[in-house]
Amino acid sequence: MEFLLFLTSKEKEILDLVHKAGFLSEENTPLCFIGSKYVGFIKKRQKRLVICTENIKEINGYSYPRIGRNDDDNGTAISIRKAVRHEATHVAQACNNGNPMNADKARKKMYEWYKKAAIRNSTKISNTNQEKELEAYYLEDRPNEVIKALKKYCF
Repeated sequence: MEFLLFLTSKEKEILDLVHKAGFLSEENTPLCFIGSKYVGFIKKRQKRLVICTENIKEINGYSYPRIGRNDDDNGTAISIRKAVRHEATHVAQACNNGNPMNADKARKKMYEWYKKAAIRNSTKISNTNQEKELEAYYLEDRPNEVIKALKKYCF
C-alpha cells in the first residue's frame, strides 16, 4: 500500500493499533472513485479503514514521497497522515459502541473555519453524526490523543 510510505512513526503506531482492534486497512477502493474529494473513510460493518491515496495525490498535486528526506512540508504526506488519524478516530469511536469519546472538548477547541465547513460536508456525504465528525476533525491534528483513544476504547 502506497500510503504507508508517507507515514511517520506516530501514524504507523496508530495503524498498528487499528489492526490490533480488528480493522484492516485498504487503499483506493471503488468508493474512493465516487468523488475526488474523498480522502478516507471507515467501512464499519466490514471493519475496514480506507485511505484514498490517489485522490489525496490529485488534490495536493504530488505523487511520490521523498524517501530519506524531511516530508513535513509535503501536502500529500500531511493529508495522508491526517486521513489516517481522522479515520482511526472513527475506529476508536466504533470501539466506544459507536459513540463520540469527548466531543465537548473538541467543540470548545475547534476554531478553524475550514474544519467547520469540512464537518458540515462530511456529515452530508457520509450521514455520520456531527459530534463524531467534529471529534475526528479535532483529533486528526493530535496523533498522541488518537493513540490514547484507541488504547482506552479498543483494548
